[in-house]
Amino acid sequence: MLLLLLSAVLIPDPGSGALGLNSTTGCEIIHPPRDGGIRYRGLTPDQVQTVRFLPFDYEIEYVCRPDREIVGPKVRKCLPNGTWTEMGHASRCLRTCPKIHLSLENGQAVPRGMERVPVEGTWVEYHCNPGFRLVGSARSNCTKVGRWSFPKPICELRRPISTGRRAVHIGALFPMSGGWPGGQACLPAVRMALEDVNRRRDILPDHELRLIHHDSKCDPGQATKYLYELLYNDPIKIILMPGCSSVSTLVAEAARMWNLIVLSYGSSSPALSNRQRFPTFFRTHPSATLHNPTRVQLFKKWGWTKIATIQQTTEVFTSTLDDLDQRVKEAGIEITFRQSFFSDPAAPVRSLKRQDARIIVGLFYETEARKVFCEDPAINCTEAEMAEAVEGHVTTEIVMLNPENTRSISNMTSQEFIEKLQKRLGKNPEETGGFQEAPLAYDAIWALALALNKTSAELVKKGLRLEDFNYNNKNITDEIYRALNSSAFEGVSGHVVFDASGSRMAWTLIEQLQGGVYKKIGYYDSTKDNLSWYNNDKWIGDAPPADYTKVITTFRFLSQKLFISVSVLASLGILLAIICLAFNIYNGHVRYIQNSQPYLNNMTAVGCTLALAAVFPLGLDGYHIRAGLFPFVCQARLWLLGLGFSLAYGSMFTKIWWVHTVFTKKEEKKEKRKTLEPWKLYATVGLLVGLDVVMLAIWQIIDPLHRTIEEFTKEEPKTDIDVSILPQLEHCSSTKMNTWLGIFYGFKGLLLLLGIFLAYETKSVSTEKINDHRAVGMAIYNVAVLCLITAPVTMILNSQQDAAFAFASLAVVFSSYITLVVLFVPKMRRLITRGEWQSEQQDTMKTGSSTNNNEEEKSRLLEKENRELEKIIAEKEERVSELRQQLQDRQQLRSRRRPSNPSSRDGCAADNHFTNAAGPMPTLYQPSLPLVRCLVSEQADKLGRSNCDGSRVHLLYK
Repeated sequence: MLLLLLSAVLIPDPGSGALGLNSTTGCEIIHPPRDGGIRYRGLTPDQVQTVRFLPFDYEIEYVCRPDREIVGPKVRKCLPNGTWTEMGHASRCLRTCPKIHLSLENGQAVPRGMERVPVEGTWVEYHCNPGFRLVGSARSNCTKVGRWSFPKPICELRRPISTGRRAVHIGALFPMSGGWPGGQACLPAVRMALEDVNRRRDILPDHELRLIHHDSKCDPGQATKYLYELLYNDPIKIILMPGCSSVSTLVAEAARMWNLIVLSYGSSSPALSNRQRFPTFFRTHPSATLHNPTRVQLFKKWGWTKIATIQQTTEVFTSTLDDLDQRVKEAGIEITFRQSFFSDPAAPVRSLKRQDARIIVGLFYETEARKVFCEDPAINCTEAEMAEAVEGHVTTEIVMLNPENTRSISNMTSQEFIEKLQKRLGKNPEETGGFQEAPLAYDAIWALALALNKTSAELVKKGLRLEDFNYNNKNITDEIYRALNSSAFEGVSGHVVFDASGSRMAWTLIEQLQGGVYKKIGYYDSTKDNLSWYNNDKWIGDAPPADYTKVITTFRFLSQKLFISVSVLASLGILLAIICLAFNIYNGHVRYIQNSQPYLNNMTAVGCTLALAAVFPLGLDGYHIRAGLFPFVCQARLWLLGLGFSLAYGSMFTKIWWVHTVFTKKEEKKEKRKTLEPWKLYATVGLLVGLDVVMLAIWQIIDPLHRTIEEFTKEEPKTDIDVSILPQLEHCSSTKMNTWLGIFYGFKGLLLLLGIFLAYETKSVSTEKINDHRAVGMAIYNVAVLCLITAPVTMILNSQQDAAFAFASLAVVFSSYITLVVLFVPKMRRLITRGEWQSEQQDTMKTGSSTNNNEEEKSRLLEKENRELEKIIAEKEERVSELRQQLQDRQQLRSRRRPSNPSSRDGCAADNHFTNAAGPMPTLYQPSLPLVRCLVSEQADKLGRSNCDGSRVHLLYK
């Protein structure tokens, strides 16, 4: 309705002249055919009566009265040359004839001269199937009045009916074409069965089975029409036999309303097993769910517990998969992934590959199977690629032909049946649709005949007959149902028996594609739960594939060559630290060693030893220790590094901090701090170590370090496609690792930066109380730089065990080596080269240094005296400048008083000690004078205190 309204809005108003109705160009209007009319779009009836020309590209459409059909062009268009399209073909409205004449029971109706429906001039030729004769005209024409020239003929059996035998009619639908043309072979098989049954005198001796069939084309729409004809046209059919699952669903659901039994020979949909929906349905073709018990047996045999599925979205496959899901759950098997598709399976296939599905159950038709294996909607894979893709796959097939050479109830073996059927077909079985299902169709007639034979005997007891059946007689239907439900006989397809849902129970053939050819590898009998195995299955790798990619966990261990190399360096460093410690303790009585604060140096050596010892637990992992000991190794790493850093760096920091505190203060505060108390230094180191102990203890108690596992991307080995390697790496971690590291690194980082600053500030200070503070500053530089670089780098390289260990351990080793070498080697060299091994009398201050020969005190006093003399010189220079100015002013005044006496000016100049501004003036401040020599700092120690008296300087300048 909405589309019609939109069309009306878009059509121009006829009264506006948009169609050019008043124009004399275009196509002249044409008249409608007899018994028909023309639809003019956009024109009212009044305008149609007045218009003569229609514009170019305008289209008209022919319409006919009821019971008539247009023959010829239905639509014409106005061309630019002023003519209508296809004017050479007339359009006529012809009366139609009934379509019932287009089909013939037990024969074929071939229409001639028909387009869409039979109209005047159409004729039909009739032909009967083999074994039948045509009764009536072989040709019928459709006349002008809408009737056929001759009644519809019938096909009768050529063999006359025996005296006393009454006909029992079977209504059947055979798909001779369509999606599954199974009727091409099943129909001849049914005729063979009817002939064999009617020939027997022990089965239905008083009745003869007759077949009335139509071509359903495997189309439910066509089946609906033919079902209507079967039910409403005589004779009454005692049973219906559909083929395709879609047609069987329609027929079986409707048959209950007519009390009809439905017996199918080619339906596999699991949905048909629903007894509530299809209460009178039976089938000799097993349900598709019969494959599922076989599949479960195969899963158990090959040890598969995880499977995936991919299905085409049709009812048959959906129902089959639902049944499989229930069965595998009962068997303890898991369906891990389910994928479905309607027409393009590319995306589901890629999803299964991405999810690493290994065992895949595929449920789809053959046309879609090529797309699945090719994974390309265009199916452009080569034959070789397709063969490679499907090689080795396993398929299950319902056994539709008895594999054993035993005789069936028809006294034929399965091979004799096939030979007889091939002669009747007269063509290649592989090109005949339904050839594989033909034994099921043959046995369906035998199942029906046996059931009717048993029913007939039961009806005689009740005073009834089979011919008394009608669509309202439910008693006969119930007897037929009970007889079919209890059927059990040997047919050409094997043992025929129905389960509670009316589905055939049969064997399942298991095949595998080997070298492009399907090989039988076993059978499964679901009735007896018996698996017959041939042990000829072949697999890539000589074993069934795994149902999932086996993940092998491998740990990434530290390179042992790297660990041993660094351990050797650390061991040598520990040896060096022990030598330095022994040297420092042994020579503790030497004044030079005592002036370097030997106890702090001892702490530095011990700290380096602890830090170097931490290299060993840093390199220990699962290669050396078991998982239970890993937390202890983690704690050992943390405590050794923490305490080693606090002792080694803390003692050096304490030295440099004391030097900076004493020698960068004001002069009055320096005097107060000139005495060094060692306990303060030790207390500072103890404070730093104590802070570390407290932090580490709190960390260990609240959030202890434990073993954690880092997983990496899975790796696929080249040799085994069913295995993937999951690399893992052990780490020492805690719940709030980042928080603790932030606190720890923050404190240590500030300490390092402060140490660098203090070392820079005191680089020019010289003191004998700590005579090695410049070496300490150099060591602090190296330690700080290495630590500030190594800490972030090791965090970045945390997932690379070799690189992280190399950076961390070598930083510890090099910083320890540098510290030991810088602090102790110069002392060793000095004692060796100068021979300062003897003990000296220590009668001085607490620092242990001599005050009488203290060069430091002398230097400081000289510097102070030098600064005082510089101040005096500056004052006297200022006084000299004032006197020069006064002398100049006095000379100018004298010049104005005696301008005419040059001799006087000369004499006066000669008497004065100073010349005028233009002449040379000898300076009083000359380096050669004794006073100047007194004022120069480097000469002060050579002159006596009486020669450099300030009072004398004052008198010189008065």
